[in-house]
Amino acid sequence: MEENKNLTAERSLEIITAQIERSRKTVSKDAGLSLFIAGLCIIGVAIVTAVCALLTGNMAFHLLYVLVPVLVIGIERYVKRNQPKVPDSIISTMVDKTWQTFGIFVLSFFVLSILFNRLMLHDALVADNMQVFFQNRINPVRIILLMMGMAVTINGYTLKSKWMVWCGIIGGIGGFFWESFCVTETLLAWSKVPFEHYGTLQVIAPNLMMAVFTFIGLTLPGWMLIKKR
Repeated sequence: MEENKNLTAERSLEIITAQIERSRKTVSKDAGLSLFIAGLCIIGVAIVTAVCALLTGNMAFHLLYVLVPVLVIGIERYVKRNQPKVPDSIISTMVDKTWQTFGIFVLSFFVLSILFNRLMLHDALVADNMQVFFQNRINPVRIILLMMGMAVTINGYTLKSKWMVWCGIIGGIGGFFWESFCVTETLLAWSKVPFEHYGTLQVIAPNLMMAVFTFIGLTLPGWMLIKKR
């Protein structure tokens, strides 16, 4: 009797393990498509933002990034319209909640950083001291890239995808340090770019870095998950 109970317990554990693994594979394919779409949307918005800001000289076009969640949700629903819904499971719930948390934090931080920078700019203009503004302004790109990397890495561990883990680490931490240590500005200084082109590159560079590290952190792991499963 005791032996039968042990066999039953072992069989139950095997069934649960197999169900979790099947769920992980199903969620991996669905998550890969979502990552791929999100990455392409951000890259597209980054390019449009850079071109519009460059042609008009109006930095307000960076607010186009607020449209990213709308674009991602709309395109994702259209692409997945004929696909069966992923069954609810602990794996799918963890993935969904991770990206919901990421979206809430990123959107809130982006809006608050814009408001803070506007306030700091107003105070700097009133005090006729722009140095205060440049010293205290918030650079949202580096924090957003770091949070993106964290979300991708957590999903990578959840889905047991080494590609996602490494892409999240490289895209997130790499983007954070790139922006924090002003690598773009340093490279521009070393390249001895003519002063008349410096402003143009300053507009393009942040959006270019956003596109590059988004490709590494979202588009690439998404593509690998799609191809793998």
